[in-house]
Amino acid sequence: MRYIAAYLLLQLAEATPSVDSISKVVSAGGVDVDAERIKELLAALEGKSIEQLIAEGSSKLASVPSGGAAPAGGAAAAGGAAAAAEEKKAESEAEESDDDMGMGLFD
Repeated sequence: MRYIAAYLLLQLAEATPSVDSISKVVSAGGVDVDAERIKELLAALEGKSIEQLIAEGSSKLASVPSGGAAPAGGAAAAGGAAAAAEEKKAESEAEESDDDMGMGLFD
């Protein structure tokens, strides 16, 4: 991911991404550089524009399911929150009854 980010930063700066330029960007962040992985990335991206890569990635993301069960989970979380609130109320009442004994934790 760091190499792709460096590649995109260089593209936005209108610089030609190379093994050396990507290495400089990544190492500026204090990260170790693997030149072989950069070479593989450059080979995979050769001849493709950023717009083309984004379009390909967007089409892949469109096929990923996104939260169909969220409303059911939200309802369950609301019910769990109500139960937790009742438990906390009962717990606080139990703590109040300890105060009636005439002694505290640090007395």
